[in-house]
Amino acid sequence: MRMPARSRWMAAVGVLAALALASGCAAERELPVPTATPEYVPVFEEPEPYALAPLTGEQVAPGALDHPSIAAKIDNNINARPQIGLGRADIVYEILVEGGATRHIAVWHSDIPDEIGPIRSVRPVDPDIVSPLGGIIAYSGGQYRFVVAMQNAPVYNAIHGQADTAETIFRGTNAPAPHNVIVRAPQIVAQQRKLDPPPQLFAFAESVAAATATKEGSPTARIGLQFSVGNTPAWEWNAESERWVRFMHGGAVDRDASGDQLAAVNVVTLRVPVQVIQSIPTVGLRGSGEAWVSTGGATVRAQWSKSGLTDTIRLIDEHGVAVRLAPGNTWVELVPLAGDVSFRAP
Repeated sequence: MRMPARSRWMAAVGVLAALALASGCAAERELPVPTATPEYVPVFEEPEPYALAPLTGEQVAPGALDHPSIAAKIDNNINARPQIGLGRADIVYEILVEGGATRHIAVWHSDIPDEIGPIRSVRPVDPDIVSPLGGIIAYSGGQYRFVVAMQNAPVYNAIHGQADTAETIFRGTNAPAPHNVIVRAPQIVAQQRKLDPPPQLFAFAESVAAATATKEGSPTARIGLQFSVGNTPAWEWNAESERWVRFMHGGAVDRDASGDQLAAVNVVTLRVPVQVIQSIPTVGLRGSGEAWVSTGGATVRAQWSKSGLTDTIRLIDEHGVAVRLAPGNTWVELVPLAGDVSFRAP
């Protein structure tokens, strides 16, 4: 028997109402139980303040390096090796002297060993190297004209044999004379603590990866240097330590007295004019010339320039932008124009 239309409509409404009621009940059962919002606790911590070491670009505690730097004219004769404290220098300059040999000017500021040396006599270019630093220069003497030029530079001269260095510069037992003049560096720095810290000499990036040569340079496995026919030191890239490691003429490992191979985060190579004046090679470091900066296993070409005695060496890339070194120590190689520089790819 067929249900009347009104009855069918009422039945449909009833079914829909039942379904809606069932759906509503299910929705009520699935609603999450509200919980209280936890109180917000900030996790940001104010970073510790820091300063940059002016000669290495590394982060240090503010005020930790409020003392002068100490530079020294370091002997590089075969009888003077291995040198004392050389591996801990912030900056080392290598310079041509008589007979095709080289000597170093090493600079310590962020890390000053108990003893450094052996030291030798000064040469004409040395005031141009150390004057931008201020601070102290230690050496064993030299020709009168060179000593006078150094004494006229804006640095404290700590000279072996003078009354003020009787307790701080002495002859050691490391080698025969004249390769055994040693400096008690911390004592001299303490005596001259009134002198200002050095200024920043180079532009620095925040890391090896951010340095100009690493980002823009050509991959380099070896840097070959020729100061003279019989003096060809070299640097090779060590990826594990992210350092350039040094070799002497003939390929022998170059070490300091600690036994560690000498190494550098940055190697800066400058081509410089050299004139022999009164039998002394005289390096020219005022003007400009070709340069290369090697960092992070790569090398970028640059131009160096220096105007006056107290001006720093500027390094500019082919776009006229300052070349940024990586934080860490630096060796500056002053290679004569008559010498040679080569870079070998991996």
